[in-house]
Amino acid sequence: MKTPAAAAALLLGILVLGACDYIVTPADESTPTPVTAGVWTAVATAVSQTDAGDLHVDLAIENQTGDWSTMEVASSGAVSLKAGDGSSKSCGAAFVGTGGNYLAPGFRMRGYTGGTKAEPETQLLNVECEGATSAPGSKLVVAYTYVTGEFNYYRPAGPTSGSLEVDLDKVDGALTYPIAQEVPDLVTKADASIEAINGVALTVTAITRTADGLEIDWHTENPTEYPTYVHIGAPVIGSDGIIYGFYESPHLVDTPITPAEESADWTTTVAVPADVTGLYILVSVEAKQQKNFVSHAIDITAE
Repeated sequence: MKTPAAAAALLLGILVLGACDYIVTPADESTPTPVTAGVWTAVATAVSQTDAGDLHVDLAIENQTGDWSTMEVASSGAVSLKAGDGSSKSCGAAFVGTGGNYLAPGFRMRGYTGGTKAEPETQLLNVECEGATSAPGSKLVVAYTYVTGEFNYYRPAGPTSGSLEVDLDKVDGALTYPIAQEVPDLVTKADASIEAINGVALTVTAITRTADGLEIDWHTENPTEYPTYVHIGAPVIGSDGIIYGFYESPHLVDTPITPAEESADWTTTVAVPADVTGLYILVSVEAKQQKNFVSHAIDITAE
């Protein structure tokens, strides 16, 4: 049963949206509960000494939480080098995380698009420990935070804290990307229809390789009597384990309106090197309610 205040807020929302000839499902007032069934893990892919004499460790991280998840290294002092005798040393520079992107469960990555939207650059995952060396038995200890499940702009889920260890005696430079573990019914076929907000059907109609990357053509069908926006965020990840596409919250992405009982078409672009194959779109689709996003991994490996 709705409280008088909640009912009044809902009525006001309907009146305002009606004035704009646009309606969306009301926002859920509940706070999402994080799923914490699993963890994030990491593997060292290379260990070296820099010219300055610092220890440099390249990393790959894997989402073993059991759900879509975004992960980042915790605040300062979060990474340390633990020697075989139990002593530890703090590591200063650390790039460990998904760059804001939600990664599918069972997927593995080793970098993302960083920099700025105007000047994006590839950021590989790594840690540097000033003046340190990797003696036998050494491990990196990384404190991190992560969020799982759907992304709700109005009711964001709180982060969960975790800690992982990276055994520097076990370096693997021949990992496969982006899928580390197959998750049943996770991957969506390229021609499948995805249900978006207000029952709108979203599909990919074409993938075009260009000199700069990919052009992805999207199509929506709106069966309702109300015009609807379907906001999406659509980076991609391929066989090199790098997420391409500068991250921004999907609710900020420009998208056309789909008129009532009609369709809409538009194109998104993402810069991807020509030699990167085995691609999946990590698309966040506005669904269920306004500014609530459900993630899908769309298989475009044939492109």
